[in-house]
Amino acid sequence: MSSFLHNQTFLSRRSLIQAGSLGGLGLTLPNLLAAEELGATEKSCIFIVLSGGLSHIDTLDPKPFAPSETRGPYDQIATAIPGVQFTEMMPRLATIADRFSLVRSMSHRDTVHVTAAHTMLTGQPNGTAADDSPFIGSLISRFQPSTVNMPSYVWLHNMKTGTNKVPRYNNGLHKIGYEHAPLRIGHELDNPAASLFQVKHFNPPEGVDGRRLQQRFDLLRSLEDEKRPTQWTDLHERARDLVTGSRAREAFDLTQEPDAVRDRYGRNPLGQYLLMARRLIEAGVRLVSLTAWPGLAPGETEPTVTQVWDMHDSYYSGNDNMYGNGPYGMRWSAPRLDQGLSALITDLEDRGLLETTFVPVVGEFGRSPKFEGEGRGRGHWPNAYTGLFAGGGVKRGFVYGASDKIGGEVAAGRPVSHADVGATIFQALDIPLEQRYGADGFSFRVSNGKPVDELFS
Repeated sequence: MSSFLHNQTFLSRRSLIQAGSLGGLGLTLPNLLAAEELGATEKSCIFIVLSGGLSHIDTLDPKPFAPSETRGPYDQIATAIPGVQFTEMMPRLATIADRFSLVRSMSHRDTVHVTAAHTMLTGQPNGTAADDSPFIGSLISRFQPSTVNMPSYVWLHNMKTGTNKVPRYNNGLHKIGYEHAPLRIGHELDNPAASLFQVKHFNPPEGVDGRRLQQRFDLLRSLEDEKRPTQWTDLHERARDLVTGSRAREAFDLTQEPDAVRDRYGRNPLGQYLLMARRLIEAGVRLVSLTAWPGLAPGETEPTVTQVWDMHDSYYSGNDNMYGNGPYGMRWSAPRLDQGLSALITDLEDRGLLETTFVPVVGEFGRSPKFEGEGRGRGHWPNAYTGLFAGGGVKRGFVYGASDKIGGEVAAGRPVSHADVGATIFQALDIPLEQRYGADGFSFRVSNGKPVDELFS
């Protein structure tokens, strides 16, 4: 079926929902269920977004010999890669650094959160191409959908950029079909670290038991137009299985995990989302995007913002500056990232999932070498920063590229852009970069970036 007919089918679905035919079943799932083509590969991806921009200098790319006005307060520690150091804020990742790769030559020139995050999520360069392109996860849903009855693309926790603008989760879907939007789980304090958290997307309507639900499905089947594409009927079957079966519901249920495992990831939103991501990949989800929010800092009662890695000094003072224990404080956020991410990589390895699960960990940019403000915060800095990449065939214990002596510019290796990261994700999941899509089926190319081939064995 062409993409154009595919989109027309979605319009029919919307009409059915409005008429109550599908909505009456409690199936608020039209964005989850398309699977025109079943991909032969079982590779998956957990895309971890460090919203705000992680300070590479204070974590994964320390500069011990830089001047005091750029160096930062943290000591350096050895890693499992000979000659490679992290700061003391990443002790657990340091011990398993021989299981992943670093790209220390990430680089572009956009200093604005909203647009830089957008190009990161679309994998397209600045300008109209990114503005009208589907997110990477939506394209993966289109070209490598889940081969089991699970959503192909899940987004864990809401994301905010700049002045609390949200990503355009449905960006570009008119080109490939709105069913490739992500299933979004978690928002602010409604997250899996909360004791009463539940994923209710797969629950039947209140008061509708299994018998009545089956009657509604039977009625809907009897009303089907014989001329309607077979795929539409298949969507109904998948919807029924999602609602009446246990696979999806159990995949999102962290109470299925032993307390010791949940403790290992960290009893905070970031840690629990990372554990949920592992469960979803294990259950057959193709791509999980995850906003790396570590939860409320001490003294917070409501989330200040989810882009905690935007560590300027100008927001707070005293203990709540960049190196403090507040909402934008490295002492609050970094240990939770270190704990949860190291647990995820180790867990994927132990379960035999690391080689088939690509894990990119990036922000929209890094932080400036020079401090700003009286409290020594760092500004936006896209010129040179670091990304972490694990699994999916990535080399172990490998460092690609380098920044200069103060972490300000790329000094070795080619600059790696957002488009290049997108191309690397597609390549890791065996999606050809020249794959075409659009209303006509061929106007647009999946990626115009250049994969970082050096990362792969």
